[in-house]
Amino acid sequence: MQEDTTCEGDEIVVNVGVDPGEFIRRRGCDLAAGQKILARGERIRSTTIALLASQGFADVTIGGQVNAAIVSTGDEIVMPGKKLDQGQIYDSNSILLQALVQRCGASVTSAEHCPDQSERLIEAIQRGIKNHVLVLAGGVSVGEHDLVQATLRSLGAKIDIWRVAIKPGKPFLFGQVGGCSVFGLPGNPVSAFVTFLQFVRPAILKMMGANDFDLPKTPVRLTVDLANEGDRAHYVRGRIDNGTFVPIGRQESHALFGLSQSNALLRVTAGESLSAGAIVDVQTWD
Repeated sequence: MQEDTTCEGDEIVVNVGVDPGEFIRRRGCDLAAGQKILARGERIRSTTIALLASQGFADVTIGGQVNAAIVSTGDEIVMPGKKLDQGQIYDSNSILLQALVQRCGASVTSAEHCPDQSERLIEAIQRGIKNHVLVLAGGVSVGEHDLVQATLRSLGAKIDIWRVAIKPGKPFLFGQVGGCSVFGLPGNPVSAFVTFLQFVRPAILKMMGANDFDLPKTPVRLTVDLANEGDRAHYVRGRIDNGTFVPIGRQESHALFGLSQSNALLRVTAGESLSAGAIVDVQTWD
């Protein structure tokens, strides 16, 4: 290295011991002729771009673009910035879902709110199904104002899935209409978040040509005892901290603050008990 040498006239004096071949980058030491550097369906990251550029590639063909529309539903929903009346809440779902869709690499073409009115919902769905994906938040359960499933069927949708055995997120819907994949997520924001990660995200990535749809997993040490006495798998929200997993906040489907402080999900299957100190695999999304 230059900092270990001294220049004296026309001579270079090496001031340290040198081993034969040291500081020589030999041909093929990083990449060899015929070596595969990128496979179909792999995600292209910033470092992948640098690798491609180092081998002289100016262009690369990527997976298809996915367009998505988002519709939040509910008479009680008010857009942020407006005044709340009695019994109303702000719309966090459409904001959350826009960010999640964009993080997948898809484009959000529209995001709108629709009250619990059949005519308005029909119009919103008809606009939404012009895209590859339509994500609806709320209105998919069994209440008097849960109109999504009936409205989709009236438009000729084929409902493939309704309700899944996870907590939070039981009232989840998947169907297809007019070439569009339709996902109906629960209205509670944490339920919407969990069902998006488990079901919508993999579908979007598959549409884009990816071959790895799973969230990253990492082994951590559990800091508390956890037991799932219910009949559905429970996704516990928590935080990875120095190799440990700590459940954060109220584990309820409306509790956004705890979710905002979390960076991992622990899946506890129905009837499973986990002891503090156990090594568990958790899903991460950031």
